[in-house]
Amino acid sequence: MQNRAALLVIDIQPDFCPGGALAVPEGDAIIPLVNRIAARFANVVLTQDWHPADHISFAASHPGRQPFETINLPYGPQVLWPAHCLQGTPGAALHPVLHIPHARLILRKGGNRLVDSYSAFLEADRVSHTGLAGYLRDLGVTELYLCGLATDFCVAWSAEDAVRAGFSATIIEDACRAIDLDGSLAAAWARLTASGVRRLASGALPPELQA
Repeated sequence: MQNRAALLVIDIQPDFCPGGALAVPEGDAIIPLVNRIAARFANVVLTQDWHPADHISFAASHPGRQPFETINLPYGPQVLWPAHCLQGTPGAALHPVLHIPHARLILRKGGNRLVDSYSAFLEADRVSHTGLAGYLRDLGVTELYLCGLATDFCVAWSAEDAVRAGFSATIIEDACRAIDLDGSLAAAWARLTASGVRRLASGALPPELQA
């Protein structure tokens, strides 16, 4: 099984951890568990949010708007965020406690200033592919496990797109944390369940993958 499985570690970066520009509550608490889980996978992909300073998803790019408001952009509704994960800054680096030296790929997303990118597979315009699906298929991966930040945004979107791309997708729930903006966590789980994404605790992973 292990050769068919890959772990996708989403956006474990200082800006998404306590003290960061867009902190996810207890975002750093998952890192030791993620490290232990990742050690069991031969195939690991890490993602990094990686934005230019004038990214369209930042409230500061829209005069008069405040963080966490929602506006309509050409590709659909967009939550406006505090500026975060600016390219080349310490907040955008992989978290220093994250230790997955055998990761096969580091995928940066959100570099197009005109489109946000929650998913590791598709940008928010839903037509711009990152190339991750082809990479995983070339490795022979059919089963994808996901962990990281945040459950209700980048993890959820990535899991849904993984299923659409033909992979089985399982979110390791205790190795994630959520923002939960205006009920976004419950809404995300409803979508995930409807799309066939599975959820489990790390202790329920197949024996060869348990942390």
